[in-house]
Amino acid sequence: MGKYFGTDGVRGKANEFLTPELAFNLGRAGAYVLTKNQKTAPKIIVASDSRQSGDMLQAALTAGLCSIGATVYHAGVLPTPAVACLVKKYSLNAGVMISASHNPMEDNGIKFFNNEGYKLPDSLENEIERIIDDILSGKDTLPRPTGVNVGTVVSSKNTLQDYADFLTNIVPNLSLKGYKVVLDCANGATSKIAPFVFQQLGAELHVLSNEPDGTNINKNCGSTHMENLQAKVKELSADVGFAFDGDGDRALAVDEKGEIVDGDKILAICGLEMFKNKELDTIVATVMSNQGFESFCNKNGIKLFRTDVGDRYVLEKMLEDNLPLGGEQSGHVIFKNHNTTGDGLLTVLKLAEIMVEKKKPISTLTSVMETYPQILVNTVVPNERKSELFTNEKIKKAQEEIVAKMAGDGRILIRPSGTEPLVRVMIEGKNKENIEAWAVELADLIGSVLNC
Repeated sequence: MGKYFGTDGVRGKANEFLTPELAFNLGRAGAYVLTKNQKTAPKIIVASDSRQSGDMLQAALTAGLCSIGATVYHAGVLPTPAVACLVKKYSLNAGVMISASHNPMEDNGIKFFNNEGYKLPDSLENEIERIIDDILSGKDTLPRPTGVNVGTVVSSKNTLQDYADFLTNIVPNLSLKGYKVVLDCANGATSKIAPFVFQQLGAELHVLSNEPDGTNINKNCGSTHMENLQAKVKELSADVGFAFDGDGDRALAVDEKGEIVDGDKILAICGLEMFKNKELDTIVATVMSNQGFESFCNKNGIKLFRTDVGDRYVLEKMLEDNLPLGGEQSGHVIFKNHNTTGDGLLTVLKLAEIMVEKKKPISTLTSVMETYPQILVNTVVPNERKSELFTNEKIKKAQEEIVAKMAGDGRILIRPSGTEPLVRVMIEGKNKENIEAWAVELADLIGSVLNC
């Protein structure tokens, strides 16, 4: 992670870390880096989620973009994947999304997309950071066009319909007439577009948390708080429920029994269908995907490649090996042949398409995968001692003993936190009581050994 950029753009508390001044400089530096080889005025689309701070940051960012000479297309409130889609559809030079995804409303973020709709590699983010540091040190050498060459702002009026058309064209035969569907829009970026799309498809629709007021995004709703959706699906005897996060790049489902369908199960359902149709032989997931998902892949002859945690690492592997499907347990699912980033609405439409085609309830579709119990225990470890985690002989021996007891029916994952003085011990296996005891035992050992 860099000075400003984290694992997914620039993110932090709005007007504290992510100030208007930083947004302005990000606009200047980002526009320059992404369009410096353009012979004509660059064209950049900007959208946001529903946070109160979005207007402030959009104004500052837009000023920075215009100061480089860009024509800025204001798209209003739209999901992050809509920006990735529309950059390509409109043949623009770049896109910017103002959002902090599933974070609380006090936070906000800025994500850049290149002209192909992809998030930026580390090299371009590092270049943007270097330019911002030069600006702050009084070495601003970026162009400052004047007169008729100063950038302008255009209101982009058809973005919602264009993104809706993009989605429904991917599932052209899908009709949800006769299906009762519940949506939880997290009071975020999908609050208008998700109901609009599902109404077009003919669903009997019931919508939760689609009245954003600038302060209620992700507040006890959406894919990080599934309780309301689960209760409503059971109350209405609905066929399925879908929940989005604040910026709509991920989604989870709830089956007709009110049970959560996480990203692993969505990957299993969609991946199995694509495998049967000879559309894939490998799925990309992360080290956090459940052992039951790996067992599902092995049982069905599907190869599984695990990456580090983060959708950017999933996408990197997908692009490297030209693989069509990948994602995370949290609901970030990437259908590479359709969009360049995780797309919550696309994900749930693909899931709904399989439900309708198979004429089977979601609970039956999820039965292709057994979820192993998963226990996560944190233990405090000073940051300066985390490097000993994988070399200490006592810790290595304790892990080996647990692995032997599991006899190939489970796994251990130990991860140091990147932001806190913690080590996370995760154990999966078929016997919940055993893995709970082993996780606590191993976490206690790590804590005692590395805090002595």
